[in-house]
Amino acid sequence: MSGGIMEQVMVDSSTVRRGDEILIGGQAYAVSDMVALPRGGRRLEFASGESFTMRASTVMWATRRRSLGRR
Repeated sequence: MSGGIMEQVMVDSSTVRRGDEILIGGQAYAVSDMVALPRGGRRLEFASGESFTMRASTVMWATRRRSLGRR
């Protein structure tokens, strides 16, 4: 993905998106896919092949690209 600016956003299991980069243990992981889990959780699949289970109550910081579209 190119263009736009990177911004930091707080995400939870209902707001995390594909393409978000989440910092876990000092390592950035790019979300490539997600699977819905019971009780509002999500299993995040990362481009690196690893996965992370995010519960409905988990809140994390992510970096997200925002386009600079015309207003």
